[in-house]
Amino acid sequence: MTSPGPTSAPRPRGSRHAPDETFPRPLGLLAELTYACPLHCPYCSNPLNLGDYREELTTAQWHRVLTEAAELGVVQLHLSGGEPLLRRDLVEIVHSAGELGMYTNLITSAIGLSPRRADRLRAAGLDHVQISIQASESTASDRIAGFPAFQRKIAAARLVKRLGWPLTLNVVLHRYNIDRMADILALAERLDADRVELANTQYYGWAWRNRAALLPSRRQLERAERIARAARDRLTGRMEIIYVLPDYYSTYPKPCMGGWARRQLTVVPNGDVLPCPAAHSLPLPRASVRENSLSQIWTRSPLFQRFRGTAWMPEPCRSCPRREIDFGGCRCQAFLLTGDAARTDPVCVLSPDHGIVAAAVRGANEGESLGEDALDPRPHPHRVQQP
Repeated sequence: MTSPGPTSAPRPRGSRHAPDETFPRPLGLLAELTYACPLHCPYCSNPLNLGDYREELTTAQWHRVLTEAAELGVVQLHLSGGEPLLRRDLVEIVHSAGELGMYTNLITSAIGLSPRRADRLRAAGLDHVQISIQASESTASDRIAGFPAFQRKIAAARLVKRLGWPLTLNVVLHRYNIDRMADILALAERLDADRVELANTQYYGWAWRNRAALLPSRRQLERAERIARAARDRLTGRMEIIYVLPDYYSTYPKPCMGGWARRQLTVVPNGDVLPCPAAHSLPLPRASVRENSLSQIWTRSPLFQRFRGTAWMPEPCRSCPRREIDFGGCRCQAFLLTGDAARTDPVCVLSPDHGIVAAAVRGANEGESLGEDALDPRPHPHRVQQP
């Protein structure tokens, strides 16, 4: 599932004690309620070992997590998965968050967003809906998703607008849909979307397994960027368009979640707490809400302390003037590419390991596409029944 995009931080609707500003406090919580999902997207960034996440937090446990998050300073709650609509208690979780003063954002495939369910979520106080879109028409979309979902997504997007919610469309871009960007943006206009996030694939989880087939060429990216820029200029004031360049084609890395354990945290279905959604892949001590409070995890756990700040950095990061801009890049990406989470992110042109990324880019530009038949689709994890 797509992770939350850069949203503005609304004021909390409730009142609580102000957090201690001598220590960095999280503003956003990504709650991955379940990894069950009807789609089989080959770019999914969720873990490969889905069997480890079968024992999901209960409604009462999620209520405790949200209460502790609010006390810690969280004002935005992003509800994701998998498919969060597969949780029977989603309405109760939204209601709890609203009572705690949080702005709630549902990140969904829209499968299961029936009029009845939408009405209940609206009554519970849900503030915003993000719907994933795989392509601009049903044949390509359903092929990428591995499920006949396109028409349901369109119906759900219209339902969202009818109920007065802000609508964001999330589009994960890759070799097999990036050339359809103009058509995707035209679809967004027809659906009267308020915001579109065109985010090139991040290579974790299933996307990492499928990287050679998914990574687009430089020609594709240059054309896509021109289309995105023109649409952004034309639609200013009507629709916000965010185009996220893939890390592999960047000169410098992006700051992971704004810096490790600075402003965001993630709670996954089994109660593990992570500084970013992909950190489950790192060989670090786990932290779980089943064993400790969110406050203890945020302030004291070895996992959250490991890469916080700049003291951990090796060269060339340690003496780089960008060290407090990109914080050394992505720890998960560094680990996947080099086997060492403490290395400078190889995306950076200053990294001694940058040749790893350069070789992957050359492969995407010199070789023939492996074709969609080479993609390894995400399998179904355990199934959760809808209410």
